[in-house]
Amino acid sequence: MEKFGVDELYTHDRPVCSAKGAVVNNIALIPAALSAVMRANATLPDFEPEGTMELKPWFASNAGLALPAELDLPVVEATAPYNTQVATLNQQLGAFFARQPMKDASGASQMDARTQVTSLRGVSMLHAAQNSIEANVSLALLHEGGGENDCKLVSVAVGAYLNLYGDPALDAAQASREAGNSPNTVLAAALSIIGPVRAQRARKAAGALIERFAAAGLHDALDERFVLGANDTDAELRSLLVGPEPDAKAQLMLAGLRAREVKSVFLRFLENLDGYPTTDAVLAAITTTLAWGPLMRKRVSRLTVETLPWWMQLFGTVIGASVDRSQHTRESFCGIAQSDIFANRSLTEIAFVALLGETPDESDRFAFQTLVGLLLSNGPGTISAQGAKGAVSADGPETPERVQLNKAVVGFLTHSGYAHGGNGYEGVAFLIDQFRDAGLTDPGRPADGIDLRALAMRYVDRYARYKSERKSSGSLDIQKIPGVNHPVFKDKPVNHDPREVFIGELLATRGEYNVFQQYYRELVKALFDAGVSRTVYCVNIDAVIAALLLKMVWPRFRRGAFPESALESSAFTVFLYARMLGCAAEIDDHLNRGRNMDTRTAASLCRYVV
Repeated sequence: MEKFGVDELYTHDRPVCSAKGAVVNNIALIPAALSAVMRANATLPDFEPEGTMELKPWFASNAGLALPAELDLPVVEATAPYNTQVATLNQQLGAFFARQPMKDASGASQMDARTQVTSLRGVSMLHAAQNSIEANVSLALLHEGGGENDCKLVSVAVGAYLNLYGDPALDAAQASREAGNSPNTVLAAALSIIGPVRAQRARKAAGALIERFAAAGLHDALDERFVLGANDTDAELRSLLVGPEPDAKAQLMLAGLRAREVKSVFLRFLENLDGYPTTDAVLAAITTTLAWGPLMRKRVSRLTVETLPWWMQLFGTVIGASVDRSQHTRESFCGIAQSDIFANRSLTEIAFVALLGETPDESDRFAFQTLVGLLLSNGPGTISAQGAKGAVSADGPETPERVQLNKAVVGFLTHSGYAHGGNGYEGVAFLIDQFRDAGLTDPGRPADGIDLRALAMRYVDRYARYKSERKSSGSLDIQKIPGVNHPVFKDKPVNHDPREVFIGELLATRGEYNVFQQYYRELVKALFDAGVSRTVYCVNIDAVIAALLLKMVWPRFRRGAFPESALESSAFTVFLYARMLGCAAEIDDHLNRGRNMDTRTAASLCRYVV
């Protein structure tokens, strides 16, 4: 200030300067201060003023918000040479992810070490449990839970591949089932046959639709005003989408989509072409509609979008192959007519029928989707996720066209088993033993004549004697009670698994009751009161899963219409239905981000055991 002969800072309110200069403490004031100093020296600018000093963004996103005009800054063209670079970038379709080693890492899921709640695509399993299966299909692969229109599209796309009548995949599954294999092995046999050629034409059609409609400037796949006429369609694209003869399945799918009043620019375009749309073309139009928004918002890669038709086939095959061959006929699946599947039924409802053999009421439907949502993922460290990621790594994601998605799903299936996946039946079996002779008729009715406290104390007495006998004999190998205690939620006077608490509160807000979950709560208190446990153990999430499943089938189980063997298989299979979505997210993530063979363990970390 002394050098320039000023005694204050230069500000907009007090533009203090001299012919020698001005002092500022904000870089934004420099242009105005320099202009003032030039005027003090009677010096004019070298050039005529051009433009303004207002913010001129080259990029902008309002994140879907409608902003006031004074806040909604217009995008301007960048100065050369950046304008050409920006123009090239704006032509890029979808997201590009940096490749990196993905062993024990994931961009799809993570577990909160404090709460033990896993999130998938940023959505916790507790909230995913409130979504339908079809909405969670979108969440797993498109990073966004599906809306009403999306759910209709998913139900039709997956529904087209449930009925495996006449398909070798069904023969493979049945042969595996009759050989006494576990549910995951049965499904692995079927999925081994759903190879890349099965989805080749649909994937190629999806790629062609992306190319054509991106060039045409489509932003919203549901925009009913957007028109791309048949005259704008080249012969190559037309040959991918239509054939000379009617395609029966395609016609059923289109009729179902019309009955559901689905919106889609791609489907409307397809139906306006001369010729008969093929099943592959309808599937490609459905999946491209689903993915268009996330693709335009650069949430997903183009690679992900072009693999969606294959995923729909794989999901349909998992559910379809999980039931006996007798449930597949030329006209129906599990007694549901093909036309009904396409026009009316949700994927959640059909999966329930496939698993439990009857159409759910509203309460059972909610319990079922809650069960599936809770099981979607437990992070990349689970054995099932490691199997899926290892399969991608072995194929080589740096050349993604080589990765066999069906083999990656088989990797998840082979890494599921009686200890991981099939162990859900332990809690169900435990509850059956406790209530077998209790006279329970309706698990959803609080006043059903069952004294839960007395029932819990009866078991605690037996367990205390068993525990004492084992210790007296010098054995420390004491059987755990399924659904009780947790390695993280312990050591407080009264312990709670926040996931169990959340589900209990969720059901209470719906005015629903589950006697099995309530029994578990009485049991942990009885264990403490009897001195068997030093704290009140928590009721863990496994107990909730067992309680939800058993409540849905209890009336039929009680009258002998649903045997224990079927219940054990159902407990395992519902895990597979759910985890196929969580592992699909891991597979897609590894496909986009991973490096070849990146799941190997370094030789220096391996041990030889004598």
